[in-house]
Amino acid sequence: MANIRIKNIFKRYPGGVLAVNDVSLDIADKDFVVLVGPSGCGKTTTLRMLAGLEEITEGEIYIDNKLVNEVAPKDRDIAMVFQDYALYPHMTVFNNMAFGLKVRKVPRREITAMVNEAARTLGIEHLLDRKPKALSGGQRQRVALGRAIVRSPKVFLMDEPLSNLDAKLRGLMRVEILKLHQKLQTTFVYVTHDQVEAMTMGSKIVVMKDGIIHQIDAPQTLYERPNNVFVAEFIGNPKINIIEVIPEKVGDDVFITLGESKIKIPSGKGKKLEDSGDYIGNTLLFGVRPEDIHDEEDDCDSKDSSIKVLIDVVENLGSETIVHFDIDGVDFTGKLNPTTKVRPGDSVILYLDTNRIHFFDKETENAIMH
Repeated sequence: MANIRIKNIFKRYPGGVLAVNDVSLDIADKDFVVLVGPSGCGKTTTLRMLAGLEEITEGEIYIDNKLVNEVAPKDRDIAMVFQDYALYPHMTVFNNMAFGLKVRKVPRREITAMVNEAARTLGIEHLLDRKPKALSGGQRQRVALGRAIVRSPKVFLMDEPLSNLDAKLRGLMRVEILKLHQKLQTTFVYVTHDQVEAMTMGSKIVVMKDGIIHQIDAPQTLYERPNNVFVAEFIGNPKINIIEVIPEKVGDDVFITLGESKIKIPSGKGKKLEDSGDYIGNTLLFGVRPEDIHDEEDDCDSKDSSIKVLIDVVENLGSETIVHFDIDGVDFTGKLNPTTKVRPGDSVILYLDTNRIHFFDKETENAIMH
């Protein structure tokens, strides 16, 4: 078991490319931390530096309070699971799982016991005599996990381990990996570009872009209180609706205009807009998530939150209905109850849950309030 401390690390490649830019991160013992972000954001490079597979340009990495910058990967007491499984095609499942133990000269009897125990944990005892080419993608992933488990490492590192699986199998394997973490009680660091994987698996999520950490928080906090527009748009599906608005003061209240409709901002949020800077009367960014747009007034606390829109497209997904419409030239998405009667071409009244709306500074795109 081990805690991890990443302190001000940089990764520069020839030509001046800065892949990781001053990243610092503390991971507690037994945490399940997910690094998430779009391709090229630096998440895999960060993981590989943690594993010792990539040289650190600048900064320090500690595992179990020990500086490991100059420690070889095999001596860091970590195990890594790769996107492509990295199994030896000429070896059986048993020998793939046992390989690392044989290199460490673990006695044969102990190897057999450890491999069999790991195979039982993952439900692959019946596959031990097969070779990788005879396995499905999910079975190969279990073998790769088993090879990591038998080493009883202090830290598990996983780089996009489910990206080669189909959607149904990814869902099943997410659950299996979470069960594994609960059983092993070991520190997990997991890299993915998939925000659904991140939200469902991580106890803490690290959102990265352009080599920089934009936010570190629990999944629900990321969703409810994003630090900036990038985090707000990256977390959530369909993504948050963002539009420029100009708040205006009318008496004691603050309003914004969406299309032909005026929306009253709850008094607490309106006061924060007034207190946070020169936002009243100037352009800022307004955000509302699709799931906070309803076609029943009773679903919203505010009665001054209605907008009249023309529905362009309706997607009926069974458990929910996604509607698309336009406000001031901006495409909006709402996530309605599956029993809704709304159809394409309908002119309807929708309601915003104004207690859950977001505001961002237009220039910095940082959140104005949480």
